[in-house]
Amino acid sequence: MSQSSLTDVDWSKIPAPTDDGGAGHLTGMTIPPVRLRATDDTAVALSALKGRTVVFAYPRTGEPGKIGLVDDWDMIPGARGCTPQTCAFRDLFAELKAAGAAQVFGLSTQSNAYQTEMASRLHLPFPVLSDEALELTHTLKLPTMSVAGLTLIKRLALVIDDARITHVFYPVFPPDRNAGDVLEWLKANPRSD
Repeated sequence: MSQSSLTDVDWSKIPAPTDDGGAGHLTGMTIPPVRLRATDDTAVALSALKGRTVVFAYPRTGEPGKIGLVDDWDMIPGARGCTPQTCAFRDLFAELKAAGAAQVFGLSTQSNAYQTEMASRLHLPFPVLSDEALELTHTLKLPTMSVAGLTLIKRLALVIDDARITHVFYPVFPPDRNAGDVLEWLKANPRSD
C-alpha cells in the first residue's frame, strides 16, 4: 500500500489502541544511563539531562509515496500516525518550551540515518533519538509491538524531571493530539524549582 499522505488521516477509520497496561510501571522510574544517537549528530543520555524533558515515542515514520512496512499497517491499532504526531510536536515546540520543557525529543527504533532524513524533511526543531539497538526500550520495558520481524515502540509520551519519569501518556490516540495533551499537562503541572 502506497502512503500518499502521511498527515491527512481520517482517525474515525483507524482502530484506536487500548490500554494494555504496558506503560503502567513507568511512572516514577529512573532513566538508565543509556546513550542514544540523535539526528543532530550527538549522543544523548536522557539520564544526564537536568530539568524537564519531554520524549514522545512512536513505532516508525513513513515516507511519502513509499510502500508501507506491511499492507495492513493502518489497521494495526496504534501504528498509523507517527508523522502527524511528530509534526504536532514540531508545531507546538515553542509553546512546549515556554510551558517548561527544557528539552523535547522524538524516539523510535528506526536507524539514525532514516530519522535524520525525516527530521530534515519535516523541519524538526528538536532531535529525534534512535533506539535501534533497543537498549533503552528493553531497560525501561517500554511497550512494544512486533511488525514484519521488527520490534517497534508503541506510541507514548514521557515527561521526565531530572531523570525520573513523572508522567506517562499511554495509549496515545489520535496521535496528532498528543502534543496538545502534553502541553496542557505541562501548563497544569509546572515545576516548582
